[in-house]
This record gives sequence, structure tokens and C-alpha cells, in this order.
Amino acid sequence: MSADVERERWELRTGEGVGPLKFGMSPAEVADALLVSGPLVRVGGLYEQEDFPDGVKAFYDAGKLACVALDAVTGPQVFLAGFPLAGSDPVQGHQFLLDHAAEHGNWFFTPLTSHFP
Repeated sequence: MSADVERERWELRTGEGVGPLKFGMSPAEVADALLVSGPLVRVGGLYEQEDFPDGVKAFYDAGKLACVALDAVTGPQVFLAGFPLAGSDPVQGHQFLLDHAAEHGNWFFTPLTSHFP
């Protein structure tokens, strides 16, 4: 996806999926949802991985969609409850995630320090 093209906007649905993708989909259902005939690349390993156009990566556990990774620059822009998860102020994002987790009974891990050796 080039910089001059409007990026797709996908909503993250906690525990359900993101954009048109729903956890538990088969590889064929993922390709159908992305409106492509199949992935650009397949990678084996502990979790089967398929790489699709525009920075979308799908990971499968036992043949079912278990995780989605999106390129923050070229992939769809992802929102959680209307808040952009990439490209926003890190302090605002951190506070949004804390507030969202508290409101919805979720949790997330935040490291004690942002500096790693």
C-alpha cells in the first residue's frame, strides 16, 4: 500500500478479531475475507503463518486463525473503540489502554521500564 493511498480502517474487537478477520477462521476463510485468492507467502513453524498484501500476517493454531499482525505503516490502520492504536501519542495511547482495560475488565502488561539493554 503506497503512502498516497487511503489506508483501510479496521476495528479491533477484543477476543473476536480485527477488521474482516475473526479468530477461528480457516486459511481459506481468511483469504476470502481479505478478497484475495491466497497468501503471498506461507511459513511453517510452531504456528503456521501466511503473509498477505498490505502488511497483513495471519497466524494459525491447529488450522484456525489465532493471531493477526499488521504492519503499522503499510497495513490497515487499527482502532480500538475509535482510538488509533498506531500513530498516536504514546502517553495518550498508554492511558487509553489502561482506561479501556479497567472499563472492560481486561488487563495488559506494561513493562516497568521502557529501556531494554
